[in-house]
Amino acid sequence: MSESPSLSAPPGTAPQAAARPPSLLAARHIRLVLCLAPLLPAAGWAVANRPVMDEGVRRLVAADPWWLLAGAAFTCLNCVAASCVRQGALPDRLPPGLLLASQFAAGAANHVLPGGLGAHAVTLRFLRGRGVPAARATASIGLYSLAKSGAKTLVLLVFLAASPAWRRLGELVPDGRLLVPVAAVAGGAVAMAGVLLTVVRPLRRPVSGLLRSALADAREVHTRPSRVIALWGGAVAMPLVQGTTLACVGAALGLGLPWAHVVLAYLAAGTAVGAVPAPGGLAVDAALVWTLVAFGSPPAPATATVVGCRVLTDWVPLLPGALTLSALIRAKVL
Repeated sequence: MSESPSLSAPPGTAPQAAARPPSLLAARHIRLVLCLAPLLPAAGWAVANRPVMDEGVRRLVAADPWWLLAGAAFTCLNCVAASCVRQGALPDRLPPGLLLASQFAAGAANHVLPGGLGAHAVTLRFLRGRGVPAARATASIGLYSLAKSGAKTLVLLVFLAASPAWRRLGELVPDGRLLVPVAAVAGGAVAMAGVLLTVVRPLRRPVSGLLRSALADAREVHTRPSRVIALWGGAVAMPLVQGTTLACVGAALGLGLPWAHVVLAYLAAGTAVGAVPAPGGLAVDAALVWTLVAFGSPPAPATATVVGCRVLTDWVPLLPGALTLSALIRAKVL
């Protein structure tokens, strides 16, 4: 009987680790390329507009630290508002401290996956760890997204009705030639989803079950006043807090625009291109710069304000958010 290779190895020699499969290495490289691809247009724009970027960096260095500190405080309040919406979207009671920590860690995960998928993935793991069934946890994420987008649209309509500055957005609205293909693509996607749900029976059952669970939970949370206040109050507060953060950074950098105009610019830019799945919100940043310029800000302060807001809201919390995510994983909360 022949000995196995591991038994015939010389004493004191550790067995070599198995080589990583080429498919895993290729998948890792593909994920890295997909995450870095959206940075190329931003880098090209920075090179083409180097004087504006240099002026923006100089303004960031000379910014008012007290206004930046106020912006940091509103950044923390955004996590509190997001936690309120998450709790309001679910009938089950969640531990407030762990829920807030999970939302803080979700911000770091958003740098890996586009379109908010990182935050939803972290929240899904958190809810599953709290004993929430997968269907109900997924349904709460859908209700969270629906309330967030609906409240943001409502706040935008209120600002458009109350401020005459909306007329300056006319040149940023795409013409009908661009809206036709966008509407065609959206209609085609909806039609394809309907055909798949009608034809593919294995897909119909889990989707219908998810919809039933979502409708049941939505009816239940709307029978509880505390959940309604948390859901819709937090959803309304989130865009206001985020826009106020941008206004604080603008005040620190001498943007020269009133608070209502800055918040309206933030809401309009986010609503226009918020569906573009770019990690870090690069498409929203580009639209936000042009919107601030349309409201009367010079290009350099507008660019510095958007870059400073991105640094304050994303890059500064990235390290503590990643450490919080790691701690929650080690504690088996996620």
